[in-house]
Amino acid sequence: MEQSIEIMVQRITDILKENEPSIVLFGSVVLDDFKLGWSDIDFICLTKKAINNEQANELVNMRQTLLAEYQGNQYFRLFEGIMMTLEAFINNADDTVVYWGTSGQRLENNGRLCRFGEIELLESGKLLFGNDFRHLISYPTRAEVLEAIKQTYEDIRTYCTEYPCMDWLLDIARCLYTLKTNKVIAKTKAGEWAIDENKCPDVSVMKKIIEIRKNPLKFRDKKEPGTWNNEIQEWQKTFVPYIQRFADVLEAELRTGCDFYLL
Repeated sequence: MEQSIEIMVQRITDILKENEPSIVLFGSVVLDDFKLGWSDIDFICLTKKAINNEQANELVNMRQTLLAEYQGNQYFRLFEGIMMTLEAFINNADDTVVYWGTSGQRLENNGRLCRFGEIELLESGKLLFGNDFRHLISYPTRAEVLEAIKQTYEDIRTYCTEYPCMDWLLDIARCLYTLKTNKVIAKTKAGEWAIDENKCPDVSVMKKIIEIRKNPLKFRDKKEPGTWNNEIQEWQKTFVPYIQRFADVLEAELRTGCDFYLL
């Protein structure tokens, strides 16, 4: 993984060497919660000078380029992040933005991190290249953090019936932790914290999720490594009541912990 990160940073900075780039790693890798078979490698690259069309077109497919060069590498496809100018990021302005995500890669006109990502970036991000820009970025306000928690809650209520999965339960645990502390914790630790704090209505389910998260490759399909094995897939189909009960806990915490907050 470390070698893959070094190669990726070198390729990005080679393309953007005239743009004065800075690259910061954040998320599960720096929170010591990266698990191959589950986690992503999150980063942000901000430049002083605008990214031109030629650079953007070269960068947008960089993951596929490296996968073709380093066949069998398990890490390049896991990189997720945005590349844009520092000025546009700070001011939430339109810009040429190279976006890499789980759903693919594309060019966009605007780029932001979610509030959880911003907190991770500011609190625990690791500078990989260039000058550290984080002192120029405002820490999310309490109202912004609450809005992010509310949005996550609403997404879970909306989509969990159609897409029941383990991540929703860990997301709820992290939301509960952030609601209480205004800080972000790694997802594995969030699940453990929820159990310790008696927040989890279905403890055995959360314990099983944590077991899987700590060793995800053990539970992946051997023929299709990107999918869970049949046992886990069938188990996740039963998750809707577990997710809804845990979402009830988050809703109650939002109502009692935020006197101005209305769902």
